[in-house]
Amino acid sequence: MIRDTYGVKVFRICNGIIMFLAAALCLAPFINLLAVSISAGSYVAAGRVAFIPIGINFESYRFVFSSVRFMQSFFVSIQRVLLGVSINMIIVILCAYPLSKSKGEFKQRGFYSWYFIITMLFVPSLVPSFVVVMNLRLMDTIWALVLPSALPVFSVIVMLNFFRNLPKELEESAAMDGAGHLRTLIQIVLPLSKPVIATIVLFSAVGHWNAWFDGIIYMNRPENYPLQSYLQTILINPATLIRDMQGDASLIAMLMHISNHTLRAAQLFIATIPILMLYPFLQKYFITGLVLGSVKE
Repeated sequence: MIRDTYGVKVFRICNGIIMFLAAALCLAPFINLLAVSISAGSYVAAGRVAFIPIGINFESYRFVFSSVRFMQSFFVSIQRVLLGVSINMIIVILCAYPLSKSKGEFKQRGFYSWYFIITMLFVPSLVPSFVVVMNLRLMDTIWALVLPSALPVFSVIVMLNFFRNLPKELEESAAMDGAGHLRTLIQIVLPLSKPVIATIVLFSAVGHWNAWFDGIIYMNRPENYPLQSYLQTILINPATLIRDMQGDASLIAMLMHISNHTLRAAQLFIATIPILMLYPFLQKYFITGLVLGSVKE
């Protein structure tokens, strides 16, 4: 047993305090958002609500869940994340696996590596991307939101570096037993790659969920907006919210008793819940996948 010195104990205490303060700073905006969303509008407008709600009521949440347009946008975002992450992972894995091989195993590896790097360095501007999406007749479809970002090159680099760190003997023994590349990838490589897969899934899910600009560009009808695009429009122009009610008298009457501040806070807080629920399940893989995937031999 090695006893901790006085300096080590002081360091641990200071380190714990710093980590606690950093965590508190990260949580503070969410706590404030929640407090504002369930407080009375008069107290919010007076600037009296910080981290403790005053005049607790849930009218803003009732309004949000009764809004057809909000729920439509929410399910469009869910569909986008599920479809986008699936496409991202399939293409990233199929690109990273051959690129992780040596030049002796894959002679064109250098050409494709530079090809992907060039596409990462020279990103096309908005106009060419819009023309391509329009000519492919993807406007106002979910494919316009997932196909342009189907291959994140950074994720390919992280995954291929992780594949390179796996023991070569495993693949060699599988080849001796008659397994092809596809079977080796599915039954041996992927089960050992849970950390990097979880990391890229998290990156991809957060990217798709938080994206708003492409929804405004590629969607002509508001009912096809993903959630972040819808929130952006009502934050910039609150009158859009009234127009989207489509003459629903009950929603209009409910809106008369709700503050814009509490309503925006409720919508923003609901929009963060799916990612907050996803992150704890992937946290244990996140650091391992990111570190190992960033090390290059």
